[in-house]
Amino acid sequence: MADVDEAKEQQEQQEPEAEKSEKKSLIGRLLTWIVPVVVVTLCAGAGFGLGRLFDGPGTPDADGADAKPDESTQADYLEADSGSTNDFGEVWYYDLDPVVANLDEPTVSRYVRATLTLEMSSSVDKKKGVAFLDEKKPILINWLTVFLSGLSIEDIRGDKNLKSIQSRILEGFNDKLFPNSKPRIKRVLIKEFPVQ
Repeated sequence: MADVDEAKEQQEQQEPEAEKSEKKSLIGRLLTWIVPVVVVTLCAGAGFGLGRLFDGPGTPDADGADAKPDESTQADYLEADSGSTNDFGEVWYYDLDPVVANLDEPTVSRYVRATLTLEMSSSVDKKKGVAFLDEKKPILINWLTVFLSGLSIEDIRGDKNLKSIQSRILEGFNDKLFPNSKPRIKRVLIKEFPVQ
């Protein structure tokens, strides 16, 4: 009988060991998946962190615009002083260079020549504003060329379409120049817009 009791005790001891070995193999299998995921996540996070660290505020965006965290303060810099020569409510105008762009017409080579004038808010000091727009003019001309190149002849025909184009240009320019502040360009005026 002692042999039977000993056999039962050995069997009871072997069962927990079997359960322990099953748990160990399950943990081992999970670790083979968890460890690479944790390593990849840490590497990606470190890469992102280093990229943000070395990507200073003076690094240009893909479209050439500077990504500055203080763009709203730059817009505040353009504000007219209280003793400025601009009367409140008086706007001023800035002429852009003409832009020529091929239209998106697959069968025929057509182009548009756009000459625009920007009506600036009276809250922007004219002297500072002109210097700022002169500096940013290449960005505006690039954006306008790309925008016009995406239009077809049907997108341009008619006064309704021209008004739509004006509002889209106004929105695009304000987004490019003053992304984190109120719009400073009041209207985009068309001086000439011939299509050939």
